[in-house]
Amino acid sequence: MMKNNFRKYPASKKGFRAIIWLFIILLLVAIPSYFTTKNDIKTLAGRYNSPLSPIIMIPGSSASATRFEDLVSTINKKFDEHHSLLELTVHKDDSITYKGSIKNNDTRPFIVVGFENNKDGYSNIKQQARWFSIAFDALKSRYKFNNFDGFGHSNGGLIWTYFLEHYYEDDGINMNRMMTVGTPYNFEERDQAKRTQMLTDFINRKNKLPNDLTYYSIAGTKVYTDDGIVPIGSVEAGKYIFEGQINHYTLITLTGKNAQHSDMIDNPQFISLFHQYIIDDKNATSPNNTDRRSVSK
Repeated sequence: MMKNNFRKYPASKKGFRAIIWLFIILLLVAIPSYFTTKNDIKTLAGRYNSPLSPIIMIPGSSASATRFEDLVSTINKKFDEHHSLLELTVHKDDSITYKGSIKNNDTRPFIVVGFENNKDGYSNIKQQARWFSIAFDALKSRYKFNNFDGFGHSNGGLIWTYFLEHYYEDDGINMNRMMTVGTPYNFEERDQAKRTQMLTDFINRKNKLPNDLTYYSIAGTKVYTDDGIVPIGSVEAGKYIFEGQINHYTLITLTGKNAQHSDMIDNPQFISLFHQYIIDDKNATSPNNTDRRSVSK
């Protein structure tokens, strides 16, 4: 008669071994989760206590990350301030190169995000908004700010709008104010009743915009119908996206010298408006209001 060589364990012993294995598995799962949670809490705590409030800028089509160097220099001299300038370029392979730095104790630095592919067109704007989201994620990870302001020149405003509607998530990082200059929400179309696909898409997703945002849209007039490139009606079409959707929307018409599309950021009146409403937040306009203004120089 053959003997059975298999050892038999009491049921209680088998249950004890199962509990040990279950404990080991739970421990292996819990340890990484613990360190991940600990790092997340540390990041949130650092972000919550951060005094940094950068002004993030996007240039228009065909312009690089160096587009606003003269503007920053002028502001520093005119108002006797010392804002840092950090310039990022996002490349076609999603990599980022950096130029400049943020000085210690500078709570209001300028950060410019440009793109290797800075061409015009709706398809490029959508791609540039995706690239901007990559840069934005890198910035918030590196500098851990909890609020910021935005500026866009021309198509830079379109990139901001697409980013806010598709990529921006309010995860403890608040966008306070935005200012754009010569942003063509309806491209070259003068008749607001003839909406381009881009304007239609923006209107359809306007509920994704941060409802506590304050926005100043500046339109320039060279011949009272356009700024030499962008029709006033195209800039004004932004009202269909922002009015009644965000906390405060102001449309400002800039006339006179240097009110042309490419020259507006050199306009002394624009520089004063930019400093008052974006840099110096103490002078921000009261909320819950829609406003239209005309400024001449």
